[in-house]
Amino acid sequence: MLRTLFATLAFVTLAAPLSAQQLSLNEISRYLNSITSATGIFTQINADGTISTGDIAIKRPGKVRFDYNPPERALVMASAGAVYILDRKLGARPDTYPLRQTPLSIILARQVDLSRAGMVVGHGYDGTATTVTAQDPDNPDYGTIQMKFTGAPVELRQWIITDGNGSQTTVILGGLEKADLPNSVFSIDKELSKLKR
Repeated sequence: MLRTLFATLAFVTLAAPLSAQQLSLNEISRYLNSITSATGIFTQINADGTISTGDIAIKRPGKVRFDYNPPERALVMASAGAVYILDRKLGARPDTYPLRQTPLSIILARQVDLSRAGMVVGHGYDGTATTVTAQDPDNPDYGTIQMKFTGAPVELRQWIITDGNGSQTTVILGGLEKADLPNSVFSIDKELSKLKR
């Protein structure tokens, strides 16, 4: 009995990846800076507990696009220093906010440096993934972004944005693939012109 238990424990220990360990802030910064243009799918857990899905496109610096699947048909886009929230069903003008006032601006920055004083307020490892919680050190009232990364190779798996009011939105990524994206993908004017047709 004990021999079987020890054999099982030895197998579990040997089966665990030897490279699994907490990623450093420099490793994560290098990884985020390496993302220039990519696409993927996402699942979003909204503040009210509802779930949304869709496609994501990222082009750093400063651009991201979330296309939500039906029945929502919403579009959230960051470009030219602004975040646009467009409800295609209503066909109205989008709600607009400055990108710098959202925690998402941290990973869309031209140069991500998580070692900057006051930026990281949490850095941990749960045995599987490294979690980093970051904020704008000059404006902590804008909220935080908690990012989860796996290693070997380093990949961003999810983030949780907590806004200034304490409301949380979780985005789980289905894997980012490099893609050559033209700037027109992130044009809000192009999207608005489609609604007029």
